[in-house]
Amino acid sequence: MNMPDGEGLLLGEKAFNALKAMLTGGQLRAGQFVSMPDLARMVDLPLAPVREAVKRAESAGLLNVLPKRGVAVMEATPDLIREYFDLRLIFDQEGARRLVRQGDGKRLAALREVHVRLLDAARSGITPSLQREAMAVDWALHGTLSESLGNATVRAIYAQNRDRISVMQHSRPLLPDRIVPAMEEHLVIIDAVIRGDEQAAAEAVRQHFGQTLRWWGIFV
Repeated sequence: MNMPDGEGLLLGEKAFNALKAMLTGGQLRAGQFVSMPDLARMVDLPLAPVREAVKRAESAGLLNVLPKRGVAVMEATPDLIREYFDLRLIFDQEGARRLVRQGDGKRLAALREVHVRLLDAARSGITPSLQREAMAVDWALHGTLSESLGNATVRAIYAQNRDRISVMQHSRPLLPDRIVPAMEEHLVIIDAVIRGDEQAAAEAVRQHFGQTLRWWGIFV
């Protein structure tokens, strides 16, 4: 039985949101293969809207469709890691510069306090809840930098790139020994922006980018 167009669109959107949540949340992991019937069962929706959701996810670079077989979740290859983090670097550097030029570094004051608290806690011992909070704080800084550009096109590209990085990160979760240096690198960025040093802020973003790639085993 065919669904009315409106209902089909709603189910397609629901299927895509559910699929994206599974991908970025780690329920579907990088490199994993899933058949279409199994995917429909996981999403708990009919096959037709799931197929539409898969097409959208493929166009967003989150997975690849294997005709008559199913789908393969994107893998964290060195080329893709470099490509997606390169894009984030561009947005972050210009965002940091923009905050300095606009004299808006105070926007990072509250985020700085969170970083300091997390850093102090991490130096005393890493817990699973602290790891989760550190990941959220990590995204908060990067999101704030890109959002400072005030550009709707950038916002859309950033959101899509964030989804791809999120999928990759579940192939190698943030390790405890990366939390302290990452928070320290963030504080260097934040402090440079707050004191209004545009060049130092941009360089601090680049240094953080380099250390992040090294953690992935990629040297620049």
